Amino acid sequence: MVSVTSSLFLLYVVVFGLSSLACFISVPRAQAIEHRDTRVGLTWLLVLSGGWAAAHVGYLVAPTDELTLVFYYTGLVIGIGAVGPWLHFCSAYTGRTLHRNPTYRRLAVGTYLAIVGVKLTNGLHGLYFTAEWTTSPFNHLLIHHQPLHWVVMGLAYALSFVGFFMLLELFERLNHDTTPIVVLLALTGAPIILDILGAFRTTLIGTTYSPIGVAIFAVGMLYVYVEKFQTIQLAGKHDEPIVILDADDHIRDYNENARGLFPELDRADAIGEHIDDVVPELTDTLEDDQPLFVRERDDETHWYRLGESPFGAGNTELGRILTIADITEQERYRQELEAQNERLESFASMISHDLRNPLSVANGHLEMARESDEPAKHLAIVEESHDRMEALIQDVLTLARQGNPIDELEPVEVGALAPAAWEMVDTEGARLRLGDDLEDRWVRADPDRLQQLLENLFRNAIEHGITESSAEPAGDGTVSTSNASFTVTVGVLEDNGFFVEDDGVGIPAEDRETVFDSGYTTNPDGTGLGLAIVAEIVDAHDWSIRVAEGTDGGARFEITGVDVVSTAPVKTASSD
Repeated sequence: MVSVTSSLFLLYVVVFGLSSLACFISVPRAQAIEHRDTRVGLTWLLVLSGGWAAAHVGYLVAPTDELTLVFYYTGLVIGIGAVGPWLHFCSAYTGRTLHRNPTYRRLAVGTYLAIVGVKLTNGLHGLYFTAEWTTSPFNHLLIHHQPLHWVVMGLAYALSFVGFFMLLELFERLNHDTTPIVVLLALTGAPIILDILGAFRTTLIGTTYSPIGVAIFAVGMLYVYVEKFQTIQLAGKHDEPIVILDADDHIRDYNENARGLFPELDRADAIGEHIDDVVPELTDTLEDDQPLFVRERDDETHWYRLGESPFGAGNTELGRILTIADITEQERYRQELEAQNERLESFASMISHDLRNPLSVANGHLEMARESDEPAKHLAIVEESHDRMEALIQDVLTLARQGNPIDELEPVEVGALAPAAWEMVDTEGARLRLGDDLEDRWVRADPDRLQQLLENLFRNAIEHGITESSAEPAGDGTVSTSNASFTVTVGVLEDNGFFVEDDGVGIPAEDRETVFDSGYTTNPDGTGLGLAIVAEIVDAHDWSIRVAEGTDGGARFEITGVDVVSTAPVKTASSD
């Protein structure tokens, strides 16, 4: 009959032997982990823990006192070395970079060497352990732990708990059901209880049982819960929204940012459901040539690019990761660049087309001036053509500038800006009237561009709205608008916009869609760019503009989508 003592001895040998075997067998599995730092940390943890457990077996079965002490010392050196890979693994697995910090690495190596020095010189000072043979609970070398042992063990436990904290913190902030992994982690730390009980001379021997916990962790993480092990790390290390799918496209995990972007994921039964049944938009987007989609968030349009990449363990594919990158800034820049390129092409075409006529006229009359007995008449026409080209070039430059993005908006008082703009225009005696409700109208705008907008609308009204019927005859037979009744009005719209209208001839309904096109004009001396500049300024502010019939039959331009920032009464200048 086998004695209880022999059975207990055999149990120790088998448990530590299996722990060593489990650690070493798990090494190839750990080597298949894609994330390099996680792979390195876990591999070294398994190798050192396997060697540590094997040293325990040697300590128990060694035939001589000297060999028993050799195995015990080997375990002391290897065991404390396993703390470093454990922290390396926890840092890498949770997406931290502590394991890469040169200061921490040097401190870890220095601490390890100092502790090893203390352990290996125990024969000189006896402050780490003393030993004697005992037959309880079976024949083995009994270790009496001394003060330095408890200092070192306290440090090792503290550092180990730092690793546990990093893992638990990761599990806490994930939506995934991490209960099995938390239980596995608890089992990994459970041997610490055996360490404490063994120190108080129970039926357990006074040794370190941590290799058993590492073996449990290795088998659980790399064989039983390998998919959870992978998905938890993937979900935790990404800041951008991600959704993790298994090989059959069932949802296995997602992070907080993904839930914020797709509230459908917050369903209690989302985990385990097919992605098409929860967020079909994702798979639909992946099928597009350009996997982009748009979301309205915080009153702004955001663009996202959807990507996917497989993940697995070794040669086994476990699923794929859907990553959602916010490309709003890149898309806005692309659109701005595209708009600028279109404007450059338009400007080049415009200059090529519109300058050709006055340039041809100038060249023709220049030749005629050379051959004429009266060159002044032809040179006058050349001068007019040059003036027209200069005006066209200035308008094109203005048009180019007004289409550029606006860096910063500020509160602008429309009622005060309108008279300033009016003063910059040759109004030919026409009158400006400000609506009564304009005196408290402040909007967010670029003041310089808003003034340019008003100037161009005023100039357009003067050049196209005044007719002979609205003017008075001058003494020299010409028509003068001095003291005429032609009036331009600036007022407020009910939907937070404002308008500029006149009481002139107006704009025919069929032309109201084309008046903002570059080159459109009914004035033979005009460049056709005044209202195009207005449209560019409106677009740069993200406003809208439309042409309507004025109150008295003239032209009315309505600007909407304006951000009103204040309705406090403000004193405005009158303009007459």
